[in-house]
Amino acid sequence: MSSLLGCLFLPIAIGIWQANGADAAPLVTCGSVVKLQHANTGVNLHSHEIAYGSGSGQQSVTGYTGGDDANDYWAVRGSEVDSCPQGTPLSSGSKIKLYHSSTQKWLHSHLFPSPLTNNQEVSAFGSADSSDTGDIWILEWDKSVPTWQQDQPIKLKHADTGTYLSSHSKKFNRPITGQQEICAKAKSKDANWLATEGVYFPAQPE
Repeated sequence: MSSLLGCLFLPIAIGIWQANGADAAPLVTCGSVVKLQHANTGVNLHSHEIAYGSGSGQQSVTGYTGGDDANDYWAVRGSEVDSCPQGTPLSSGSKIKLYHSSTQKWLHSHLFPSPLTNNQEVSAFGSADSSDTGDIWILEWDKSVPTWQQDQPIKLKHADTGTYLSSHSKKFNRPITGQQEICAKAKSKDANWLATEGVYFPAQPE
């Protein structure tokens, strides 16, 4: 499946890069399906059909470095139904949701402790037709850059709790041996993420 995704994604991403100009990075717009890499540790934001054994018991979200994996892809959606058509550019302060393409759940957080560090748990929750405010994240970055671009450091602030999506070097044992904890922290240090490979839809004219 990951090979198929690679075959589909690469021509689209390259085509949009060329359309924006040789030196212009693609914009991350609503509808884009991307990998998100933690800047400090290099892990990709990842999920899979394995539940936490503690806390909420919801589907786990981890940091993964195992190469090309379909479970690393997240679709960028608006915070409300139909509020962010495909190709809508995103600015610092935009509220978004991230939809896990493989398992059809939303990136979520809530007031449960994370299993390894007792920070705030991050999980994958809900379905295509079921979502709540715990799925909403606020984009933050230096506002001198007007819109979100590929490889641009950004932070994801949880709208309900004000914490920041983050990771660190601590790793799980079985059944997800070697994968790192993803958590939400009160401080924004070490909370930068980069959109790397994926499908980038060009911005639509206003």
